[in-house]
Amino acid sequence: MWLGCGVTLSRPEVLRLLADNRISPSRALGQNFVADANTVRRIARLAGVGPSDRVVEIGAGLGSLTLALAETGATVVAVERDRRLVPVLRAVLNCKAHAAPVTVVEADAMNLDWAALLVPAKGWSLVANLPYNVATPLVADLLDQVPGVERMTFMVQREVADRLVAGPGDPAYGAVSVKVSYWAEASLLGTVPSSVFVPKPRVGSVLVSLERRPVPAVDPSVVAPAVLFRVVRTGFAQRRKMLRGALAGLSVSPEMFARAGVDGKARAEQLSVADWGRLAGAICEPGEQGGRMDQARGWMG
Repeated sequence: MWLGCGVTLSRPEVLRLLADNRISPSRALGQNFVADANTVRRIARLAGVGPSDRVVEIGAGLGSLTLALAETGATVVAVERDRRLVPVLRAVLNCKAHAAPVTVVEADAMNLDWAALLVPAKGWSLVANLPYNVATPLVADLLDQVPGVERMTFMVQREVADRLVAGPGDPAYGAVSVKVSYWAEASLLGTVPSSVFVPKPRVGSVLVSLERRPVPAVDPSVVAPAVLFRVVRTGFAQRRKMLRGALAGLSVSPEMFARAGVDGKARAEQLSVADWGRLAGAICEPGEQGGRMDQARGWMG
C-alpha cells in the first residue's frame, strides 16, 4: 500500500487506495469519499472535538475524516458497513493515525446495538459524512433512541439538510423537521463543494449541526413523544389540506383546536413544535369526547 507521510489522505492517495484494492465506490451505499485535508480538518474543528471527547463516526470509508478526528486527540469509534473497505480502513489508520486510538467496527449503523457500542453511555458526539439514502432515518433514530449522542456534526446533501433544519413556513418543513426541533437545536454550518469528493457527486453537500436539548421541546409528561409524532405525521401526510381535514381520521373536534390555540384552517407547515405539542395534548386530553388517551394509543400502533 502506497501512502505519503501526511496525517490525512490526499486525493492521489484516495485514488491509489481505490485502484490498488480494486474498489469501485458503491452508488447503492451512497459512497463519495472526501479527498481534501482542509475539508476534513474543518469538519473536525466545527465539531469542536478534542482530547477529552468521545466521537462515533458513521461511514468511515477510507478514513479521511477519521484521521482528522484522531488528529484532534479525541477517542474515535469508526463504523463502516462495507466489508471491502474495512481492511483498507484499518491499514490506513495503522499507518497514519498516531494522535489517539481509533476503534473500527464493521457494522450497519441502521442495525447497531448502540448501548453496547457507546461505553460509557453519555457524552458522545457523532461526526460523519452521511450517505444520502440513510441520513434522515439514521438521524431520526439517533434522536429518538440514543440519548448518549449529545451532538451531531455531519455532511449531507442540500435537500436533506434543508429538511432537517427547516422551520414553520419553510418550503422544506415537514414531519422530520418537527422531530429534529423536538429533540435538538439545528443549524447549518456551511457548504462543502462537490469537488472535494471522489467520485464527484452531482449536488453539493452541507454541514449540519444538531445539539441535543437538555429536555425535549414538549414536556413528555404532558404528551408522549410517540403520540405527538403520530399526530405530526398524520397532519403532514395530507399537507395541502387544512388541519381540520388532514386530522379528520383522529376525530379532532373544534373544541380541541380551540383548547390548543390552533386554527383548524391552518396547514401542517404553519405549526411550530410547540403548536404540535399543544394540539397533541388537547387530542389526548380526557374530556367530554371521552377516552382520548385510549383512542390515541389505538392509532399509535
